[in-house]
Amino acid sequence: MDRFSWTSSSSTCVFPGESGVHQQSGIRIYDGDKKTTFENGSLKLTTHRIVWDDLDQQDRAIAVPLSLVSKVEEQSSGFMSSAKVAVSLHPPPANKEPGPCVSSPYGCVKFSFKQGGHSEFFARLMEQVNKRSWMQQSAQQSSSSTAGKGLNRPRGVGGIVGIERKLEEKSKETDNYIQKAFKDLDALMEKAKEMVAIADKVASKLEEKKGAITEDETVTFKSYLLSMGIANPVTKETHGSGASYHKELAKELGTFLQKIITDEGGMMTLTDVYCRFNRARGMELVSPEDLINAANMFSAVNIPLRLRSFDSGVLVIQVLSHNDEEVIRTTRQMLDEKSSLTAEELAHLAKVSVMLARERLLVTEQAGKACRDDSVEGLRFYPNFLVERTD
Repeated sequence: MDRFSWTSSSSTCVFPGESGVHQQSGIRIYDGDKKTTFENGSLKLTTHRIVWDDLDQQDRAIAVPLSLVSKVEEQSSGFMSSAKVAVSLHPPPANKEPGPCVSSPYGCVKFSFKQGGHSEFFARLMEQVNKRSWMQQSAQQSSSSTAGKGLNRPRGVGGIVGIERKLEEKSKETDNYIQKAFKDLDALMEKAKEMVAIADKVASKLEEKKGAITEDETVTFKSYLLSMGIANPVTKETHGSGASYHKELAKELGTFLQKIITDEGGMMTLTDVYCRFNRARGMELVSPEDLINAANMFSAVNIPLRLRSFDSGVLVIQVLSHNDEEVIRTTRQMLDEKSSLTAEELAHLAKVSVMLARERLLVTEQAGKACRDDSVEGLRFYPNFLVERTD
C-alpha cells in the first residue's frame, strides 16, 4: 500500500495524454493478504494508472502508476472468498507523492471483485501494462524537466492547486444546473399565465351555467380553479414598500376574494384568507402583518370589503353588504328547527368554519335571540324564549 498516492476523485485523467480504459465497482483492496480500510470503491484503469475511488466516503481516492507494476496474476473465487487480481509492484520512488501508507512489508496488492468482472479487468490491465503508454508520453516531454520529478507524477492534483481546481469544477457544474433550472422555471411561469387565463374563463362559464351542473361538480371545478393561483402577484420588489405596496396588495386581495368570499357567505376568517391567498401566490408569500395592513387599506382603494374584529378577538374579512341582523335571523331560525346547536353542528348546517359558526352563535346571543348551556358536554346554544315572553 505504500506505492499508492492520494489523488483527485473529480478527475480520473490528470496526465497529458492519459485516458480512461475500464471501470469496475465493488472493489476491496488487500495489502498482501491483509484486509485494508479501503472496502467499497470503484476501480478505474487508465493508460497511466490504477485509481481506486471510495464509493462511501467523498473525496477519498488513491492511485498507483502502471510504471510500478511488475507482475499481474488472476485468482479465482473460492467458497468463502471473491475473485481477485493480484498486482506485484516495484519499490516506490524516493519522490513519491504522499499516500495512505508510509511503509508496507508487502510488495503486492490484491483487488477483490465482490461484484464480478475480474477477468475483464485483468485482461485490460495486462493490455495497458504491455502497451506502456506512459513511456511514449515521457519520450515527448521536454528535456528541461527536472530530473528529481517522477514521470508519472500527477500535476496540480494535491495541495491548494487541487482544492482550487476541484472548487472551480463544482462551481461550474452548479452554475449549469442553476441555468437549466431557471430555463425550466421561466417556461413553467409562461404556462402558468396561460392556465390562469383559462381558469378565469372557466369561472365565468360556471357563473353562466349556475343551476345547469350539480353542486358536487361546481365544488370540484372551484377546487381546480383555486389551485391555479395568481398570474402576476404584487411584490415589494415591483411596487416598493410601505403604503404603496399595501394599497396594491389590497387591490389584488380584493380581486382574489371577490368570488370566494361570496361563496363563503360573505365572511371569512383572516386565517382562512391567509392560507388561500398565499396558496394562490405560489412562491411569493405575504406575511400576516402585510395581510392585515392590506386589509386595512380596503376603504382607501374602494374595495367593498372590510376587516372586522369580534369581541373574542377573532379577525374576519367580510363584504360591506354583510348584515348582522340577517345572520341573527337565520341562526335563530336554525336554532328553532333543531331545538339546540353547538358550533360544530351549525358549521355543518351553514357550511362555514367552526370558528365563524361560534361567532354567529355569540352574536345571536348578544342580540337576545339565543341562550347558552355551558356544561361538561360542551357549549350548546338554545332559542331564548325568556325575553320573548309577554306575560
